Amino acid sequence: MTPHTPAAHRSPVFCSIVPPHLLEHLAHSDNPAVAAAARRTLIADASARTFRVLPLPGTAPTLAPAEAGRPHRTVYDCARGTDLPGTKVRGEGDEATGDATVNRAYAGLGATFDLFLNAFGHDSMDGSGLPLLASVHYDENYGNAFWNGEQMVFGDGDDEIFLDFTLPVDVIGHELAHGFTQYTANLEYFSQSGALNESVSDVFGSLVKQYARGQSADRADWLIGEGLFHPNVEGTALRSMKAPGTAYDDDVLGKDPQPGHMDDYVRTGRDNGGVHINSGIPNHAFYLAATELGGNAWERAGQIWYDVMTGGTLTPEARFSEFAAATVAAARARYGDGEEIQAVLKAWSAVGVPTD
Repeated sequence: MTPHTPAAHRSPVFCSIVPPHLLEHLAHSDNPAVAAAARRTLIADASARTFRVLPLPGTAPTLAPAEAGRPHRTVYDCARGTDLPGTKVRGEGDEATGDATVNRAYAGLGATFDLFLNAFGHDSMDGSGLPLLASVHYDENYGNAFWNGEQMVFGDGDDEIFLDFTLPVDVIGHELAHGFTQYTANLEYFSQSGALNESVSDVFGSLVKQYARGQSADRADWLIGEGLFHPNVEGTALRSMKAPGTAYDDDVLGKDPQPGHMDDYVRTGRDNGGVHINSGIPNHAFYLAATELGGNAWERAGQIWYDVMTGGTLTPEARFSEFAAATVAAARARYGDGEEIQAVLKAWSAVGVPTD
C-alpha cells in the first residue's frame, strides 16, 4: 500500500491517558497525599489543555530521502517543572543515559515507530517521518501522560496510586497514536467520535506492546496501562479491551466504568461526552475481531483499522456505526468476502453496533 499522505490536521487536542473522571474521584480521597496529587494533576491538565501548540496544516517537517524510514527521537527533562519541552537529554542515536525514565521514553518512541513502519509502511505518526518528541519528569507528583498536538509528556506519578508513566510501553504507544489520528482521520474529541479517537489510541497502543513482545492475539493481555498502578491498588490497568469494566475496583480509585456494549453506553457531559468511558465499546469490538482471526493482531485486524484511519472516508464527527461500516468496507476491499469480513461483522454485532 502506498504510504498515507498526511491530511491537514485541523484540530489537535490535549489527550491524556488517565481520564478526568478518575482524577476527580481521587481528588476527594481521604488520603491527603493522594487527593493533593490528583488536584495538582487536574490543575496541570487544565492549564495544558488551554495552552498548547497548534501546528498549522502543511508544517510537518520535510526530511531528506536518506532520513526516511528511521525514527527521529528527542527526549527532554522538565526537572519537575512545567515549561515544555525542557532540557534535551537524549537525541536519536545517543547512548543510554543514567536515567531509566529517559531511556524508557526513548525506547517506547522507537517501539511505536517500529510498529507503524514495519506493520503498515507508515513513516512515523504523520506518514512522512515526523520527529518524535517526549518530555519526562513533568511537574511534581504529576499523575498523567499526554499528547498536546506536538509532543508527548510524561509524569512520574505520585507513588501512591500511579508509578512512572513511561513504565507501560502501551501508554507511550497510546499517546503517540493520538498524533496518528490527528494527521489522518482527525476524529473530533467529543462524544462518539471522541470515544473512537480514544479507542484508536488504545488499539494501536496495545498493538505496540504486542509487536514489541512478539505476542499473538491469544497471548496478549489486552490491558492498557498494566504496571502503572502502585502495588497497593486493587486493579490491573487503566482499561481492559478484553473485558471492559474490569480493569480496577479499588476503594480509592472506584470501579472501572467502561461499558462493553451499546446497551450500557454512558451519556454524560463530563470528559467531552465520556470519551474515555465509551471507548470500551469499540475497544471490545477490536479485541473480538482480532482474537477471532487469531495470529498477530496487527496483521489483519490491525491492518483493517489502519486502512479505515488512512482511507479518507471517515468524517471527523464519525459515530460508532459509521466507523463500524468503514471497517467492513475496508475488510472487503483488502481481503474480499472471507473470514476477515465475517470476524469484523461478528465483532460489531457482539457489542451492539450496527454496520449498515
